[in-house]
Amino acid sequence: MFIVLNLTVFYNFVGLKNLFNTISRIRVKVSLVRLNIKGISYSQTQSGAYALVLSEVEGERTLPIIIGAFEAQSIAIALEKEIKPPRPLTHDLFKTFAERFEIIVKQVIIHKLVDGVFYSSLICEHDKIEEIIDARTSDAIALATRFNAPIFTFENILDKAGIILKIKDESELSKSKFKMEELVTDIVEETSTYANNTMEELKQQLEQAVNNEDYELAAKIRDEISKREKK
Repeated sequence: MFIVLNLTVFYNFVGLKNLFNTISRIRVKVSLVRLNIKGISYSQTQSGAYALVLSEVEGERTLPIIIGAFEAQSIAIALEKEIKPPRPLTHDLFKTFAERFEIIVKQVIIHKLVDGVFYSSLICEHDKIEEIIDARTSDAIALATRFNAPIFTFENILDKAGIILKIKDESELSKSKFKMEELVTDIVEETSTYANNTMEELKQQLEQAVNNEDYELAAKIRDEISKREKK
């Protein structure tokens, strides 16, 4: 009886050890990576669209995300402290509303990538109670800039969609200035134009787009490659 109990304890211990090892591997795989806003690039191929370029704090990878003109305008205004719109924008109104009711945005997490679309969550706190709110990535980042909240994504998303920039002067992105009249509010949608390209051609075009500093185009080609790899 004593031996049976000891064996039972031993197997339970081994089982728990394997469980902890599995959990550790999962944690490593889905570990969070902090991102900074490197800049916003004007679209070189499509009117009204912009590429928001995020970069990991401790690394060389960047994450280009296609956003609309209104969101690009809102983020640019928050980054350029000297620009003060005559009336509050939607994200400014949200911040004022949240502060009035003592709600803070603690962090933003880009947690999912599906068919080229990034999904994000706002981690908010009120009366020491945390709430998770689903949000478009562009809106979430526009709010993060106003609340000085850190932006994170998961390692597997960076592995899948991250790009290492190859540019001569990376400071051009962070120092780029936006003229308010040039940030139109039309959101232009377009269907894939890569249907006739092979995977090898797409990868070559991706490398060329990165070398040409065309991050908006690079993000589109990357999304097309991701879609094909799922099939």
